[in-house]
Amino acid sequence: MKILALDTSSRAASCAIMRDGVLAGEFFANIGLTHSQTAMPMVEAMLEQTKINLHEIDVFAVTTGPGSFTGLRIGVSCVKGMAAALNKPCAGVSTLLALAGGVSVFSGYICPVMDARREQVYTALFESTGGQTLRKREDEALPLSELKTVLAALAPTPVLLAGDGGSLAFGTLGDLGHVSLAPERILHQRASVVAQIAGQMAVDGQLVSPGGLAPGYLRLPQAERERLEAINQ
Repeated sequence: MKILALDTSSRAASCAIMRDGVLAGEFFANIGLTHSQTAMPMVEAMLEQTKINLHEIDVFAVTTGPGSFTGLRIGVSCVKGMAAALNKPCAGVSTLLALAGGVSVFSGYICPVMDARREQVYTALFESTGGQTLRKREDEALPLSELKTVLAALAPTPVLLAGDGGSLAFGTLGDLGHVSLAPERILHQRASVVAQIAGQMAVDGQLVSPGGLAPGYLRLPQAERERLEAINQ
C-alpha cells in the first residue's frame, strides 16, 4: 500500500510517501513561505524523486487540525482534490496525534503544543511507553496557565513538549523540573508520521471519502471571534 501524506497545519510544511510501511521519501520546509506556494510543488518534486506516479497512491492523508486556519484549509483542499480526481480514500489525522507520534520513543507523558495566539495553545496529552502512545486528554484549546496546572499534577513523571508552541509553553512551564522540550530536529510534526498513522487507520477501517474530509479547528476563526466580541460589548 502506498500512502501520500501532507502537513500544512503550522508554519512548517512537509509531505511524505510511505510504501508498504517503509518511508520512500519525505520533503520538509520551515521557510515561512505560504503553503499555497510550497505544498503542491513539494508533492510534485517528491513524486518525481521517488519515481512514484500519483495514480499509484492508494490512500491520501493530511493533518486536519488543530492548527493554522489557512494552512489547514490549504492542506485539506490539496488532498481532497488529488483523492477525488483518482477516487481514492483519505485519512484525516489529528495534528497533535502526529506530533506525539514523532517523539513516541520518549518514556513518560508527551504534551504536543501548538500556538493558538492570545496566550492560548492547542494541546493534548499522551502517555508513551515502549514506542506506543495512549491518549490521556483529547485535543483542546487551553490558556497556558491552565496547561501549567495540568502538567504540574503529573510530577514527577517526565513530560516532553513538542510542536511549534513548545518553546512558548516551555517559557511558562520551564520551572517545572519534570517538563522538558523536544530538540529542534524532532520538534515539528512530520508528514512521515501522518502517513504511518494513516496506515493504521486503513487497517482499522477509519478511512473516509474525499467528501468526508474536513478541517477540525477547535476554535472559531479570528474574524468570527472578533465579530462576536463586538456584538457582546
